[in-house]
Amino acid sequence: MFTGIDEVDWASMEHAYGPADDVPGLLYGLASADPAERESALDGMYGAVHHQGDVYACTLACIPFLFELAVDPGIRDRGGIVELLTSIGGIDLDEDDESELDEDEIEGVANYAMAAAAVSAGSSVFFELVADEDPGVRLAAPLALATLHGRPGRVLELLRERLPAEADDEVRLALVEAAGRIALRHRPLAGQAADWLSRLAAEAYPPGLRLAALAQLARCAPDALPGDVVRVVSGLLRELRSRPCRPEPSAAQAQGGDDTAADRAASPRLVGQLRELSAEDSAGRSTPWAADLLRTLHVGLDDRVEDRTALLTDQLCSPDPWQRLDAVRMSGGLIRAWRGSYEGLVRLVGAQLTDPEPRLAEAASHVLEELFGLAAPAADALAARVASDPGGWVREWASGPPGLGSAVKALARLGDARVLPALEQALERPEVPHDVGFAIRCLGDAAAPLAGTLRRRLGEVGLDESAYDRASPLLAGLTALRAGEAAPEVLRVLRGAPEYRGEWLRTAALRALGSFGPAARCAVPELRRLMLRPGAATEAAQALWAVTGDAEAVLPVLAEGLRAEQVHDCRAAASALGGLGRRAEAVAPRLRALLAHEELWLRVDAAIALWEVSGRTGESVPVLLAAWEKNRHVRVRVAECLARMGPAGAGSDAAQVLRAELLSVRRHNAMDGGYGSHDTHEDEKLLALCRRALPGDTGKGTSS
Repeated sequence: MFTGIDEVDWASMEHAYGPADDVPGLLYGLASADPAERESALDGMYGAVHHQGDVYACTLACIPFLFELAVDPGIRDRGGIVELLTSIGGIDLDEDDESELDEDEIEGVANYAMAAAAVSAGSSVFFELVADEDPGVRLAAPLALATLHGRPGRVLELLRERLPAEADDEVRLALVEAAGRIALRHRPLAGQAADWLSRLAAEAYPPGLRLAALAQLARCAPDALPGDVVRVVSGLLRELRSRPCRPEPSAAQAQGGDDTAADRAASPRLVGQLRELSAEDSAGRSTPWAADLLRTLHVGLDDRVEDRTALLTDQLCSPDPWQRLDAVRMSGGLIRAWRGSYEGLVRLVGAQLTDPEPRLAEAASHVLEELFGLAAPAADALAARVASDPGGWVREWASGPPGLGSAVKALARLGDARVLPALEQALERPEVPHDVGFAIRCLGDAAAPLAGTLRRRLGEVGLDESAYDRASPLLAGLTALRAGEAAPEVLRVLRGAPEYRGEWLRTAALRALGSFGPAARCAVPELRRLMLRPGAATEAAQALWAVTGDAEAVLPVLAEGLRAEQVHDCRAAASALGGLGRRAEAVAPRLRALLAHEELWLRVDAAIALWEVSGRTGESVPVLLAAWEKNRHVRVRVAECLARMGPAGAGSDAAQVLRAELLSVRRHNAMDGGYGSHDTHEDEKLLALCRRALPGDTGKGTSS
């Protein structure tokens, strides 16, 4: 085995973590009889040799030896090796203009191309592996063929031939998934694949196989789905619920054949951790693969929001807690990406908060936490959950400060005063949760009873190196409440800010004083002094303006801030000048010059400030609309300004842009493969601003 491995100059190559002279050891580890050593070696291959999908020279040098391992029946865990080869050779190259790539990027693209060619050249061995004795190998081989082989028509024919002979349920599902992948990668074959998948979905096959066929149809030929797809899928889920739980692991969970969990427990590697998490999530499920099929189906249904909502509604009413758990998670994904009417769905998610299965209740609270105002149909359920679970009000973490529990945050984000007891207790803890200030801001005036406690706790904060961490949530809460009676305590923090994170702490204190307005007059001397301090001048001037209304005192400082080297400082100065309104009209030429700045966000801030100080929209609106088209994340800020301008001020071009936004069903900030916890909230804010800027009902597909 491994003929020629010693002739490769591994030491001259590198992987993600340095010299590749350890790669032969990893290859030998993949052939080990020890399951823990095999797992460690596979983890090393993904972690260093194929780090985050990268292909290095040493990755290319490994390919022949990986094929040698994949076809040797004496090697265990070969399914993982086939998957590794599929990943190395199956990277789809983009079409970037090579003239825009630097040398490292050009080398990377070349490596990807060579890897694809090398693995594809050897991919015919996967034809034999489709019928291998090891179910883990049979599970991996179909997707390897569909991804890598140069004759996709022959592969599709093999998949059809193999299905009747295959006994393992999950391998049969992999055969169906491979057909869908071929249809997506090779569009001329999409019709043949869709015909076969349609027959599988319609004929008297087991419910899991039919569900898999429908999921792949949704991906590659959604027009071929039955018109009553929700009814059909709901029926299949009912059939699947009647199946008893499987005591034995599936092929996907047991790629090591006879290896036991005890054999692998000694290796705390990433591959093993992922396997354990998968096993934990699958425990007690009769069909652990059904969740993946449903996720695939939902992705394929795409913007068919009503169908997807109806399907999730059915799942959330299931007597099977695992189907409901999957539905809760998928409901979060649907609402996060698509606008729609979700009141009933949210109410059903809220109903899961009382389920005895802790994972289900926790998943529901996490989904509701991200919905902000859209969680209103679940408000009573959230309040009951918070009242019944004081132990979940605050979460401790192994590293980092404590944070509020999901149900507490969700209820606070609704502005519901029933969360006050939880926040009161949180404020009495030795270490106040880092996010308590944001929760108070969401509550608004309903949190006024907490002002005294916030003031007292701020007065107790020691002004040492931990001052920022301990004071910032308290300052954020006082800022939200505009609690001017706390000005002396805030002034103490401002004056005594330590060197460590002192700038951050001063900024938070200055924002608090500014929010207090005239009630913070005791801080005026300190604010005037800080206006002369580099790094604090803009924030101090903004606070002084809020406290005294003395435009003449702050205007020179803010105007000078427009010349700052750092974009962040320029943006802060522009926003502050906009707050002065016509009193700052003298700086209009400087703001006008910034409309052509290379930084988009600064252009937007300057355009808004220019309108605020001049009262004229002609120069600002085109800049704002150009930014709207260029960067979707700037739209909330732009829409807020357009709403203040009103239809007459913004003009017809702006109205057209706003109407187009309201007609879109997809959320403006929806991302494939990632999301932010405030995405739904930001999109709902955008919709509200668009409506405010365009009086009357001008949109559809919105969720409120």
